Amino acid sequence: MTRIVRETDPPTGSLPRLAKADSRELDEAYSARVGEVLDLAGNIGAILMASGMPATATMDQVTGIAAAYGIGRCEVDVINTTIHIAAYRGPTSPAATTLHTVRSRSMDFSRLAAVDRLIARIRAGELSSSTARDELDAIITAPHPYKRWVATLAWGALAFFTAGTLGASLLACFVSALSAMTIDRVNRRLNRHGLPFFFQYAVGGAIATAPPLVLYWLSPKLGLHFEPTVAIAAGLVVLLAGLSLVGSVGDLISGAPVTAAGRFFELVMMTAATIAGVALVLHLANRFGAPFVAISAEAPPALAELPARVAFGAASAAAYALACYAERTAAVAAAFGGAAGTIAFLLTQGLGLGAVVASFAAAVPIGLVGRLMERRSLAPPLVVSIAGIVPLLPGLALLHGIYAILNDQHAVGFASVLSAMAIGSALAAGVTLGEWSFWKVRRRRVMARGVSR
Repeated sequence: MTRIVRETDPPTGSLPRLAKADSRELDEAYSARVGEVLDLAGNIGAILMASGMPATATMDQVTGIAAAYGIGRCEVDVINTTIHIAAYRGPTSPAATTLHTVRSRSMDFSRLAAVDRLIARIRAGELSSSTARDELDAIITAPHPYKRWVATLAWGALAFFTAGTLGASLLACFVSALSAMTIDRVNRRLNRHGLPFFFQYAVGGAIATAPPLVLYWLSPKLGLHFEPTVAIAAGLVVLLAGLSLVGSVGDLISGAPVTAAGRFFELVMMTAATIAGVALVLHLANRFGAPFVAISAEAPPALAELPARVAFGAASAAAYALACYAERTAAVAAAFGGAAGTIAFLLTQGLGLGAVVASFAAAVPIGLVGRLMERRSLAPPLVVSIAGIVPLLPGLALLHGIYAILNDQHAVGFASVLSAMAIGSALAAGVTLGEWSFWKVRRRRVMARGVSR
C-alpha cells in the first residue's frame, strides 16, 4: 500500500549535487586563472548588458565563457546594473567571486559585434584568458568605425525614412530629419555637461515638436501645405528607439523579473520625460494662438503603397543601425529585419487586425531574421531585433495620447498612451518568440540529421 501512494521523485525537481573534491586540488587548479577568467567574463557581461541584451542571455554567455576556461561550477547573478559571479572551490574553501557594475548604457553595435566574435572564439577554445583579455581591452578602447557626423546624418535619415513609412510628404520628411539631427547634436552637448538622461529626453521631445509646429503655423503665409503630425511622430520614434524595449520585455518573459522591472521603469521614465517635452511645446503653442492640429492615433493602412513603405522600413532599420555605429554587414542585416517586419505589419493590418496584433505578428519574423543573420555571421541577433522594430515603434499613438490629454480628453489620451505601451510590449514579445522559434526549428533539424545518419 505504501508503494502505491508514496512518491518516488523529488518534490521540486532534481537539484545539482556537489561532488566531493579535494579543496587543495581545486585551489591549485583555479588559483592560476580563476581571477582573470571571472574578471574577463564579468567585463564581457557588462558590455552585453550595456548594449541592451536580456539578463538571461547575458548569464548564459558569462557562464559559457567561464566554462570554456575550465571554471565549470560557476554561478552568475545578473540584475539591471550589477553582475555577480561566484566560482565553487570545494566544500571547505570560500568561493572565488567578482562583482561588476554596469555604469553606463550605450548602443554601440560595432563594439557589440566585436565582442560577439570574441565570445565565439573563446567558446571554441582558440584564445587563452590573457589573450582574450588583451583583445577585449582593444575592443573597448577602439575608436568608432566612422566619424560622429556620420552618425548624426544617420539619425536624420532614420527620422526621414520613418516619416516616409508613416506616409508623410517630402517636406515633412526633411523637417523630421533636421529635428532629429538637432536632437542628436544638442543632447550630445548636454551629455558632456553631465545632464541626466531624463532631462535630455525632455529636451529631445521639445525639439522634435517645435520645428514642425512653427512651420505649420507659418505655412499659410509661406503658401505651403504642411501637416506636422507625422513629422513630430517621427521625431518621437527617434527618441524611443534608444530605449531598451526588447531587453526589458525579454527579461520578463525569460524569467528575470527584477531586471525587467528596472529596465521597464527606466523606459517608462524616459518616455514620460519625452512626453513632458512634447506637452510643454504643445501647451505653449496653444497659449500663443497656434492653429488646431488634428492628430490621429495611427496611420491608415495602405496596401497600395506596400513596396514604398517596405523600402522605407528597411531604410529606417539600416539608418538606426548606422546611427549606433553598426558595421556594414550588420546594417544590411538590420535592413532585412526592417523589411520583413514592415511587410508582416502591413499585411496583418490590411486584414483588419488591430495595431497590437499586427505589431506582434511583425516582430516574429524580425526575431527569425536576427537568428538567421547570426547563423550567416552577418550580425548579432540583438542588432537586428532592436533596429528591425524601429519602423514599427508607436510614435503616432503616443503623440495622439499626449495631445488628447492636453485637450482635456483624458480617457482617450490615457487609452492611447497605454495602447502605445501595449504595441511596444507586443513588438518585444514577438521578437522573443521569433528567436525561440528559430532555436526550436534548428534543434529539430539537427536531431533529424542525427537520426538519418
